[in-house]
Amino acid sequence: MGGVGGARFLQGVRALLGSGDRNDRGQADESEITAVVNVGDDVWMHGLRICPDLDTCMYTLGNGIDTERGWGRVNETWSAKEELAAYGAEPSWFGLGDRDIATHLIRTRMLRTGYPLSAVTEALCDRWKPGVRLLPVTDDRSETHVVITDPVDDEQKAIHFQEWWVRHRAAVTTHSFAFVGAEQATAADGVLEAIETADAVVLAPSNPVVSIGAILEVPGIRGALRTTPAKVVGLSPVIDGKPLRGMADECLSVIGVETTAEAIGRHYGARSSTGILDTWLVHSTDTADVPGVDVRSIPLLMTDPSTTAEMARAALQAAGAL
Repeated sequence: MGGVGGARFLQGVRALLGSGDRNDRGQADESEITAVVNVGDDVWMHGLRICPDLDTCMYTLGNGIDTERGWGRVNETWSAKEELAAYGAEPSWFGLGDRDIATHLIRTRMLRTGYPLSAVTEALCDRWKPGVRLLPVTDDRSETHVVITDPVDDEQKAIHFQEWWVRHRAAVTTHSFAFVGAEQATAADGVLEAIETADAVVLAPSNPVVSIGAILEVPGIRGALRTTPAKVVGLSPVIDGKPLRGMADECLSVIGVETTAEAIGRHYGARSSTGILDTWLVHSTDTADVPGVDVRSIPLLMTDPSTTAEMARAALQAAGAL
């Protein structure tokens, strides 16, 4: 999962199943929730390692998120951003908040002393207590880049996803996505085991291309989803042809997939064929025909954690895990 949609869905799962905290014997008091999180958005900025999706999940579940923006820290200040601008430091289009910088400083220091990203994430979560085990899909580099036509010189070039998304707002001629480093990456410790031993695997209503799609590019992930004994249930990220949040429609158009629940379900495909889905949940006003997949219609608007918990309940019931 990834981004705001994934984080909000996790709130609902946690509200339904409990925090997953462990008692003094190391046993789970309630259901253990593991979230495999996209790292394709991760980027180096001003010498710091930024992990937007991991941080959005961590801050959201730790009650530190700016709920109006859906990302970054609540009560954020921007003095460092203003000082960087005064120096003319680039990139000027990517803003780092003062509170947020502290997280990136700790992460960067730990990474440079040899800790893998999964261990760093676990250490950061000691503060935030998300009640969910957050695992980066890989500790290795696996960055999403985008091939565009440069609006200045009209030449094709590849830029980091963050530049395409934040600087250009996807409003440039776009040809394809490239997942740099993915072929050489390996799943982080615990990721494949979490999928293989789960009672249910749920694909959150995250961006199918640059969140779920980027996760699937890491070797071993698709195979684990296809062979896990658990049912794999996906939730549509679009309602009536519009993304729940973000710019999934722009991403889908690049890969030639329509922004509909049916098209996305067919893009994922059925496990009984060569895909990854057993069940596909679409919004109550949508319909979809996905060969080999059990399609069900339920309300998919994540208005609050209790409403989202009912989405999670439907997903787990579809998986036979409740």
